[in-house]
Amino acid sequence: MRPSHLLLAVLVAAVWGVNFTVIEIGLDHFPPLLFSALRFLAAALPAVFLVGRPKVAWKWIVAVGLVLGVAKFGLVFVGMDAGMPAGLSSLVLQIQAVFTAVIAAAVLGERPSRVQALGMLVALGGIGVAAVDEGTSGPLGAFLMVIGAAAAWGVSNVLTRKASPPDALNFMVWVSTVPVLPLLALSLLTEGPAEDLAALRALDWQGTGTILFVAWVSTVFGFGAWGWLLRRHPASTVAPFSLLVPVFGMSSAALFLGESVTPLRWCAAALLVGGVALTTLTPARRSTVPAATATATATATVTVTADEGEPVAVPALLRPRP
Repeated sequence: MRPSHLLLAVLVAAVWGVNFTVIEIGLDHFPPLLFSALRFLAAALPAVFLVGRPKVAWKWIVAVGLVLGVAKFGLVFVGMDAGMPAGLSSLVLQIQAVFTAVIAAAVLGERPSRVQALGMLVALGGIGVAAVDEGTSGPLGAFLMVIGAAAAWGVSNVLTRKASPPDALNFMVWVSTVPVLPLLALSLLTEGPAEDLAALRALDWQGTGTILFVAWVSTVFGFGAWGWLLRRHPASTVAPFSLLVPVFGMSSAALFLGESVTPLRWCAAALLVGGVALTTLTPARRSTVPAATATATATATVTVTADEGEPVAVPALLRPRP
C-alpha cells in the first residue's frame, strides 16, 4: 500500500473514531432519535441525486435501512444520551464482529474456525470487563443498549452479505433514505413534538456542524474513501485499519470530553480489539458463496459495514473463498 493510501486509511479510521465524540456533542443539541433522523436526512440529501439508481433490490435497502438505521443507530444514540460514554461506545460496538459471526453461522451455515471461535471468546471477555467497569461507574442500561446496537449491526452485516452491493457508497446513500421517517415518527412518539421543535428552533452553528460531520464527513467521505481503498487493495489489507477506530474514539473522548480511561477499560480494550482481530482477520473454514460472486461480495461486505459510528470489518468467515 502506498504511503498516501496508508494515510487515507488511517484518516478514515480517525474520522470514524472521532465521530463518537461529535455524536456526544450533538446530543447536547438534539433529542437522540431526532438527531439520528437528521443525520440520515443529511446523508441522503443531496447525495441520493448524485450516486445514481440503486444497484441492489429494494428489499435489501429497506431491510438494512431499518435494522442498521433505525435499530442500530437508534439504540446507539439513545444509549449515549442515557449516559454511555462516547469512548466506551466506540469500543463496545466492535463486538458486532462476534454477533455477525454467530448469526452467519446460524443463518448461512458458515462455520468459524477454531482461531475465530477463540477470538470470539476473547472479545466476549473484553465485553465482560467493560461491563464490570461501566456497572461501577455508569448506567448499565445504557451499556446494554449499545450491546443491542452491536447485535443489530451484526444482523445488518449478514443482510448486506446477502445483498452483495457492487457499490458500497451507492448502497449506503440509498440505505440512508429509509430510516428518516421511522426515526422521526419514533421521536415524535417518545421525545415529543415540543422537544423536537425546541431543538430545531435553537439550532446553532455547533448543532449544524455535528449533523454535517456525522452525515457528510463520517458517512459520505468515510464510505467513499473506504470503498476507493478496497477497489485498489485486498480487503485483508484494508480491513485491519478499522481496528484503529476505538483507539481514536477513546482518545478523542478523553481529549475533548474529558472522559477518563480506567485500567479496567484499558484491559477491556486490549481484550476486545485482540479478540475482534482474531475473529475478523483469520481465514474462514468454508463459504457457501458461489465463486463467481466471491470478489464483489467480499469487497461490498467489508466496505458497507464499516459504518460511521462506528465501523469495523466484517468477520473473515463472511469473506468468500474460491
